[in-house]
Amino acid sequence: MNEPLKSSLLKPTVQTPFHIDFSWWSSMDANWRVDLYDMLCPEHQALFATSASQDQQIDWVDPETAEVSSMDALQMTLSAHCARQPGFVNSRTTLVEAVFRLLLANGNRPMTVEEMSRALNRPADIILKTLSGPRVYKGVRPMRL
Repeated sequence: MNEPLKSSLLKPTVQTPFHIDFSWWSSMDANWRVDLYDMLCPEHQALFATSASQDQQIDWVDPETAEVSSMDALQMTLSAHCARQPGFVNSRTTLVEAVFRLLLANGNRPMTVEEMSRALNRPADIILKTLSGPRVYKGVRPMRL
């Protein structure tokens, strides 16, 4: 299983895959659910606004590995539907937000900086410099292979 790199062990390159480490994000940002809710499409914002099961965990089966894992229903809805809507990532989206949204739209499958650069039409060196610095943005961290 892939694990986050410890920042002191390796210096990421444009070939290093990154992903959203939701456990890091939820432990470091008390407003993480509010941030995810704000990214939902209008239909799902209405659903989750009235839902008594906002903190519900659901079983999710990875279509490639058949591995079953528990996932937050809000996170799953965002990744499976809302992140795939046109305009979820656009040219006005800040770099960190664009990377985060791209990873969501990709089902949080690890992506290299080169892949992100092509998908976002942003310079790979700037993405790498931003993601490989000492600060972790929105839980986006490198993976250990």
